[in-house]
Amino acid sequence: MRARRNGLFDEPCPSQAETLHYLFAFVSMFVSLLVQTLIVVPVAHPTSVWSENAHTVRWVRINFGKCVLRVNIPILIAIAALAIGPFSVANEQIGGPIKVEVVETESGFQVLRDGKPYFVKGAGATGIDYGTVAENGGNSIRTWAVDMALDKLDAAHRHGLTVALCLPVVSERFGFDYDNSERVQEQFELMESIVLRYKDHPALLAWIVGNELNYGMRNPRVYDAVNDISKRIHEIDPFHPTTTTVAGADPNIVRILKRHAPDLDYISIQLYGAIADLPKYARSSLRDVPFMITEWGPLGHWEIAMTPWNAPIEHTSSEKAQRVAETYSDLILPNNRNLLGSNIFFWGQKQERTPTWYSMFLESGEPTEVVDVMYYIWNGEWPDNRAPAISRITVGGKNAYDGIRLTVGKTYDSKVEVQDPDGDPVTFLWTLKNESDSTGEGGDFEESIDDIPLLISDRFESTAKLTAPSSPGKYRIFVYAYDDQGNAAHANAPMLVENEPQ
Repeated sequence: MRARRNGLFDEPCPSQAETLHYLFAFVSMFVSLLVQTLIVVPVAHPTSVWSENAHTVRWVRINFGKCVLRVNIPILIAIAALAIGPFSVANEQIGGPIKVEVVETESGFQVLRDGKPYFVKGAGATGIDYGTVAENGGNSIRTWAVDMALDKLDAAHRHGLTVALCLPVVSERFGFDYDNSERVQEQFELMESIVLRYKDHPALLAWIVGNELNYGMRNPRVYDAVNDISKRIHEIDPFHPTTTTVAGADPNIVRILKRHAPDLDYISIQLYGAIADLPKYARSSLRDVPFMITEWGPLGHWEIAMTPWNAPIEHTSSEKAQRVAETYSDLILPNNRNLLGSNIFFWGQKQERTPTWYSMFLESGEPTEVVDVMYYIWNGEWPDNRAPAISRITVGGKNAYDGIRLTVGKTYDSKVEVQDPDGDPVTFLWTLKNESDSTGEGGDFEESIDDIPLLISDRFESTAKLTAPSSPGKYRIFVYAYDDQGNAAHANAPMLVENEPQ
């Protein structure tokens, strides 16, 4: 049986062994790039505050009078990490780099690590103990940035995992101009410094040169910059391959990569509902290129059925588990000639439209049925104890696909059915939230949404009583089911609360 973990990284013991060697270069670069990372522009409304967040970039504007300071946070973090990097060297001697290469064989492309075939059984993981990946049979993780990179590499190494480390190359959609040669060069030098910092770590698997840079792309010169970074990586790090991740795998983006970034060792594609087109891509755009699937999982919130009031209908944890199992067996495995492996999304917990949409773990740390499916995929057998299976929620006899409309102040029965495959006792928790009004895209950061208290009674039972809020609007009801072995299931349903008809 798998052990429960708290999802915390061990903090490294600081060392100053390399300080004098790096200090002058890092401080010089830090001062130079820090100044260039801050942009001051005039604003019409000096009291406003604005932020954008994503896997690979985060801009924050802070207003001062009639001007605003615009800060690229991940690049700032990367610079700071380099500046203090010598103080973060791991205390233990963990060895040097392990050779990783992509080779072509009679049966297609494959990864060799230390001369041995290495099929990536990976996860996109953040904010969770990497030991949970290893104990479920995974062998690799990928990142979206380089914050705490040494901690992550060390943690992965302790658990026998590899890391595909993502360099924070900035997407055009966040205002980066790839016709500005000066800024492109500054970014190139920053990426070079990051590579020099981490290239010799034995847990390093590959360099991801930017995440989904084709999302919102207008200027293909972004991939000229990617190619230049890749070439430099190969000059200073002969042990690790390079890739970049793209949203989708349509022939046009693959042609752009072949034309503008031929130095990459393989292509990384990211597909959700569109993974249904993988057989087509495998016969066309991916026919002669090695590729990895670096994000896949449930249907995206932009791909799924909507209510009449435009709220996305999230699958239950059991429906997601079934989809992940079928996706792997029916789409990924049969089209694996040039496939180097995959990373399931998302091994951890994050708010994106809801706290559970992409999360394979609850906020409180419990794994869900999707984790069980990945255990089966990676090991060929089920874990000793499995998460509960859960049905769709009904409120007043209707489920989300029926369109749940409530009248302010009235009380309704909310029901769910749960079966535990091991016969474990199950407890429940019902919560109510406002519907998310986020319009973020591409994994942009979203604030968590507070629970609305006092409107649900019997909230620890399979049937609860919900009193509709007194304010009309869009809401979402959640239920969580917990077994006594540390596993959980979840379901939710969007609802529209309206005034009493006149």
